[in-house]
Amino acid sequence: MPNPILPLWECIPDGEPRQFGDRVYIYGSHDRYGGTDFCNYKLKVWSAPLNDLNNWVCHGHSFHTRPDTDHPSSVPHTSNALFAPDVVEKDGKYYLYTYIVGAKGCVSVSDKPEGPFTFLSTYDYAPEDGGDDGIFNDVGVLVDDDGKVYCYYGFEGSHMNELDPESMYKVIPGSLISPVMDASENVPVEERFFEASSPRKVGDTYYLIYSPRKGSRLAYATADKPTGPFTYRGYIIDNGVDYPAGNNHGSICKIGGQWYVFYHRMTNNSITSRRACVEKITILPDGTIPPVEMTSLGFEESLNPYKPVKAELACVLTGGCFVLEKDVFRRVVSKVGEGSVLGYKYFDFGLDTSTRTMEFAVKVVGAGMRGKLHVMIDAPTEEKGGKKIGEVAIDMSDGVYRGRVENVTGRHALYLVAELVKPQAEWMADFFQGRTLCEVEEFVFLK
Repeated sequence: MPNPILPLWECIPDGEPRQFGDRVYIYGSHDRYGGTDFCNYKLKVWSAPLNDLNNWVCHGHSFHTRPDTDHPSSVPHTSNALFAPDVVEKDGKYYLYTYIVGAKGCVSVSDKPEGPFTFLSTYDYAPEDGGDDGIFNDVGVLVDDDGKVYCYYGFEGSHMNELDPESMYKVIPGSLISPVMDASENVPVEERFFEASSPRKVGDTYYLIYSPRKGSRLAYATADKPTGPFTYRGYIIDNGVDYPAGNNHGSICKIGGQWYVFYHRMTNNSITSRRACVEKITILPDGTIPPVEMTSLGFEESLNPYKPVKAELACVLTGGCFVLEKDVFRRVVSKVGEGSVLGYKYFDFGLDTSTRTMEFAVKVVGAGMRGKLHVMIDAPTEEKGGKKIGEVAIDMSDGVYRGRVENVTGRHALYLVAELVKPQAEWMADFFQGRTLCEVEEFVFLK
């Protein structure tokens, strides 16, 4: 699946990827369609087989803090919203760790990785042994090779406790380490710990993936033991580079020999209705992870330009445009105006050199203005190394607009750059300020 990797109506942010058996699972928060707040009162689980990462299936609701038409509440002590869960396996059981806003976090259990999960207990600890007043913000859990269990959590401060592996919810007395990550001046201010703890072990190295103060990034720190201290090493991805930014939360997972980073992107020109995305990463022998760019690829090697492409797969949106959810069937790139850029990485145009030209067709919702969409490859401007291969004239009304473009071969990023028809009279220029050309729904190249 390209990015976003789940059905385009589904909003699963804060994704914790976990491999259990022959499937990879995503455990995340659940944003509302068109929501105005983060998360809601239920958790859902999605998974895919390791040998077919384009075949994600929904296992339904796994946990609730409020009853709905089909499910009772899963907890006895709160009805507050659920944020950022994690799931680990221990001795054939699967344990769900939930962060509940303004209430005691809790641990639940299931015989299956997809749940549903049955409430066990809130965290059991003495006051001097726990941080976050028992909330355990954005908790992430590590079951080490020796069977010991550690949980990492915190908001604006990093904490760690060891858990009793028999109960999986009792905090071992005296185990609190706070901070568990280096918070000194050695770490740039914008990269210091903020929230979203996610521990992983790679070889003999312990990783703490987290959201730094520059919240659009996912950063990481490493240590040679699970109790730290964790040392800042860099950041992996930034979802605010040439895209409407928001927070970020996710982790890393190795699937079939390839490492990936799971993260989320925003819709509706807001910081809510966040959707799950993934990028390939590399872990170098020295333990560092070179930063990666956002792409439209997801688990694909490349996109096919000769099949209709939903505009919302854009990984570059600048100049005021953004993905807008109109209903469960339609999401468009809205507010496409003067200088707006829609970018897609990467398309494989193949090796056909039998023609000099091909056709580009784009489906739009008109906004009462006339203009053009310039079709660029490799970069959005010639100054940045891009090449214009053609353009499409856009009229005032809804429709499919077509234009001849240069035939290209090989693998390229694609950019659609909007231009409005300029008024002839200078005194009318102010009237055109802020006007939009169209909303883009989908496009395709035709041979």
